[in-house]
Amino acid sequence: MSQDKPKAYVNTIGCQMNVYDSQILAGLLQNAGYEQTYDPDLADLVLCNTCAIRHKAQEKAYSFLGRFAGTRIKGKRPLTIMAGCVAQKEKEKAFSRLPHLDLVLGTQAFGRFENHIKALAAGETRIVDTEPSENIFEGFPKDALAGKIQVSRFVTIMQGCENFCTYCVVPYTRGKERSRNPFAIVEEIEGLADSGVREITLLGQNVNSYAGNNGQVSFADLLHLVSKVDGIERIRFATSHPKDLSNDLIQAMKDIDKVCNHLHLPVQSGSDEILKRMNRKYDRDTYFKRISALRQACPDIALSTDLIVGFPGETISDFQQTMDLLETVEFDAVFAFSYSARSFTPAAKFSNQLDEQTKRDRLNQLLDFQEKITEKKNKAFVGKTVTVLVEGDSPKPRDGFIKKNKNTRQMFGRSDANKIVHFASDQAGIGDLVTLQIINAYPHSLWGEVCESESTTPPESKIQKEPVKAQVD
Repeated sequence: MSQDKPKAYVNTIGCQMNVYDSQILAGLLQNAGYEQTYDPDLADLVLCNTCAIRHKAQEKAYSFLGRFAGTRIKGKRPLTIMAGCVAQKEKEKAFSRLPHLDLVLGTQAFGRFENHIKALAAGETRIVDTEPSENIFEGFPKDALAGKIQVSRFVTIMQGCENFCTYCVVPYTRGKERSRNPFAIVEEIEGLADSGVREITLLGQNVNSYAGNNGQVSFADLLHLVSKVDGIERIRFATSHPKDLSNDLIQAMKDIDKVCNHLHLPVQSGSDEILKRMNRKYDRDTYFKRISALRQACPDIALSTDLIVGFPGETISDFQQTMDLLETVEFDAVFAFSYSARSFTPAAKFSNQLDEQTKRDRLNQLLDFQEKITEKKNKAFVGKTVTVLVEGDSPKPRDGFIKKNKNTRQMFGRSDANKIVHFASDQAGIGDLVTLQIINAYPHSLWGEVCESESTTPPESKIQKEPVKAQVD
């Protein structure tokens, strides 16, 4: 690392889209002459890419940025930037809590970021840019993978949301739906594949409402386009809205081998009354029908979901209907949260707000119930054979690990059903596809043994150098 260039530290809070956005911001900082540092105390510029989905995440951002109000090792304060959803939401109000803040950069201002960096270097301060933009900024850094071995990457295909669920800040912080050009997406994925990436997760607040080329390219069409990129072995996507899960998309999931056999489909509640108050635009019967259609097309599909417990007005009966939905669908995994009121969302003003103890009790009851379902689903894999994409070394030893020789390592990968599987090998490497027989199940993962008849190293990929162009009917 050069001693002459200024250094930038980027901190990311929140969702997968924020991780992707931080890579873009880091690339723009590099274009502006900054080198990345992993020590914030040595940084000449500190940027926090923030999340506003829950109050705790917002406070975490303020706490992190508040650390830089004083002096640092070199005797001067670093330039301090708040980016992302909290910046979009708070605007000038951020200065009341962080008087030392230099730039508030909204979610649609990335195209103007380099100009703001120049202005800060020239002595300007307290800049606020939360103005909207009609298009998504197309600026993913081409060298973002330099020096890294990463088997899986996120790619944002759209931003914004127009569903206006009554509990959610996203329509206010991310703006209206905007879809990227499909061939720009494919070109980016080709570059990632050329860098060794084997798995892509397509991201959007509501990916299945993607409408590229002014509505001519649907999300199902985009999946077909991405599947033609050599070197990419697996395609995942998040997040889907039940009301937009079309028959065409279900058919694409069935027909395209590279699309993983897993879907995250947030339901949020099992009560029609609560779903109506949430403005989710579907009822439980519609959700059950979509699940039935999915399982008819893809019988072994793994399903996960999001749930909000303790929404304003949720009665014991409403909560029991959610528990009944869990028992009926039997999700492989559930991400559940107690309701958190967010300012300027309609639900924050609803009557019948539940007390924190009731919300905690219901959340714990739900999580305990789901734990048993997940364990049951995992145990059903014992004796089966799965293929995993190797991600690296396991973070901690498992009961099944036996070191057969000095090269034996405990590794892990994910099946296409998104199951984490640990195994021992002296040959497998990151990015390999390894076939395993499952011999043990844990509450949140599996243990497998390498099938000796299977090669752990797939043939070398031949990456297409020209952008993929496919006909869209």
